[in-house]
Amino acid sequence: MTSIATGFIDVLDGARIHLHASPDDYSRFVDAREVIERLALRPHPEGGWYAETWRADAELGARAAGSAIFFLLAAGERSHWHRVIDAAEVWLFHAGGALELRIQPRPGDPVAAITIGPELAAGQRPQAVVPAGAWQAARPLGAWTLVSCVVVPAFEFSSFELAPEGWEPR
Repeated sequence: MTSIATGFIDVLDGARIHLHASPDDYSRFVDAREVIERLALRPHPEGGWYAETWRADAELGARAAGSAIFFLLAAGERSHWHRVIDAAEVWLFHAGGALELRIQPRPGDPVAAITIGPELAAGQRPQAVVPAGAWQAARPLGAWTLVSCVVVPAFEFSSFELAPEGWEPR
């Protein structure tokens, strides 16, 4: 198995999670609950677990230039269809199994599926970009997946739209 992600993931509190052999191998030894606890993740409204790890400094009342979160999906969970109306989002793979990210750039466009993960030979990509206003949804393809999502300009819940349960793009 070929992997591009090895070494350590540093987190804000100084704790470290060591990746053994490959991120997918690691998910066999550590369960999602342990990662959620170590990274102090909390439930996200779209599904899954998150913690904001960075927000650029900004003038009082101004929107920050960018923000980042850790985001984890465990088996059986999914990120429901949603969009960030006025900001692009970059998904970056860290650990666990691969993740399927579905994107509809504009209404009426076909939905594209991108597999985010460490196995380049299997067609996986270590990152994906979701354009501002595009509908997106994700699901883990293994026991759990840990990614970071970087939003530019910074994520604001006032610019976040969650589709109704069961909605699919057309």
